[in-house]
Amino acid sequence: MKSHAFLQEKRKILAVIPDELTMYFALLLLIISNCFMTLAWYGHLKFLHGAPLWQAILFGWLIALLEYSFMIPATRLLAQQGWAVGQMKITQEVVTLLVFVPFMIFLFKQPFKLDYLWAGLCLVGCVYFVFRSQ
Repeated sequence: MKSHAFLQEKRKILAVIPDELTMYFALLLLIISNCFMTLAWYGHLKFLHGAPLWQAILFGWLIALLEYSFMIPATRLLAQQGWAVGQMKITQEVVTLLVFVPFMIFLFKQPFKLDYLWAGLCLVGCVYFVFRSQ
C-alpha cells in the first residue's frame, strides 16, 4: 500500500517537471529572440551607419526572421502552458528590458541611468498584476 502511494506521488512530481522545463525553455527562447530583435532594431546604427537605407532595412529584416524563429515557438509553448496573451506580452517586455540595457551599455557605450532601474521595477509591478489571478 505504501509503495503504491509512493509511486503515485512520484508520478505527480514527474508530471510537473516537464511543464516547468517547457516553461524555462520557452523563456530561454524569448531571451534569444529578444537578442535578435534588439540587434535587428538597433544594430544598423552600430554596424551600418554609413550604408544606404535599403541595406539597413534588409539587414533588419533578415535578423528579424531569426527573431521570429525563436519568438513563435516560445509563445506557442507558453500558450500550451496556459499563459494568457497579456501574460506573455508583459513577460516579453521584461525580457526586452533585461536584454536591451546590457546591449545599450556594452555595445553602444551608453551610460546606465537609475531611471532604467525604476522602469524595471514598474515592469515588476506589471508582472504582479497580470499573474496575480492565477
